[in-house]
Amino acid sequence: MDELVQEVLADAEAWFVGGAVRDELLGRPVVDVDVVCADSEGAARAYARRSGGAPFPLSTEHRSWRVVHPDGRSVDFTPVHGSIESDLARRDFTVNAIALPVAGGEPVDPSGGRDDLQLRLIRAVSESIFEDDPLRLLRAVRLEQELGFRLAPLTDELVRSQAARVADAAGERVLAELERLGPSGFRRLEELGLLAPLGGRVDERLERFDSPDYRLVAVFGDGLRRFPVSNDLKRYARKLLHAEAPANGSAREIHRFRRATEPWSLDALAYVGADELASAVEDARTVEPDGPLVRGDELGLPPGPEIGRLLALIEEERAAGTITTRDEAFALARKAHSE
Repeated sequence: MDELVQEVLADAEAWFVGGAVRDELLGRPVVDVDVVCADSEGAARAYARRSGGAPFPLSTEHRSWRVVHPDGRSVDFTPVHGSIESDLARRDFTVNAIALPVAGGEPVDPSGGRDDLQLRLIRAVSESIFEDDPLRLLRAVRLEQELGFRLAPLTDELVRSQAARVADAAGERVLAELERLGPSGFRRLEELGLLAPLGGRVDERLERFDSPDYRLVAVFGDGLRRFPVSNDLKRYARKLLHAEAPANGSAREIHRFRRATEPWSLDALAYVGADELASAVEDARTVEPDGPLVRGDELGLPPGPEIGRLLALIEEERAAGTITTRDEAFALARKAHSE
């Protein structure tokens, strides 16, 4: 797990918990580590001094701390709630409710998480886990996908019965879970009744392009605005949602499409169902000129939208192959301006 944690907490009661323990038992890579102990702040500061990491509080209310290593890995320190057994009883799924003593010894596994690891099942620790935190509804599906597990039958029923609660989870937390899902994960959300309360639906566009942002747009469309998405994702969504398929694969049509959708033209082609034109877009990118034939300040016109219109016209005709030289560009601009 983390030998430095073992050194720092050698004389304290402390346990490795959560996904790190699960992944260790499954033989999966362990990246970020969670530790419960009596003095979370003291442990975090001591660990930071020894590791060269940066400590900061994650939650003042819960007194949890995180130490971030220079390489980006993190170790979280949280106070134990009562006994370790009662602490584990507050967790979400049995495979995440196993504790390994930092000092060594047998795992603490009151809910049978190790058995469920063998059975490859995601099982709720208690019937109240989704009432306690609705985000766990999404986490259940994400764990199914990431681990290749399946919901235990009673947990499957519980998810379906509590599906409407998923809309109560905080938007940024929902988005973080959704970004980690592949196509099968979104289809599973729909099957369990978790997608409709979030305003999403699955159709044939879902698997046309492989990227997390694309899947979010394909599933939620305009409804993506309900989530606290980044400005970059907003721009990406607008490009795809407003895209219109090229009428054909001509240089002019491909240029117009690229002008409206770059730098995400391939994504937009997939979204509008015109994948067969992907090679035309890639070819156009390959022969993209290094610079314009003329600049706006060379047209001899006062600043304004007319300059932009003429430059766009020159750019399009150049892409279509009707002009190739500066003289031809100036002649086209003069003619278009006078009409």
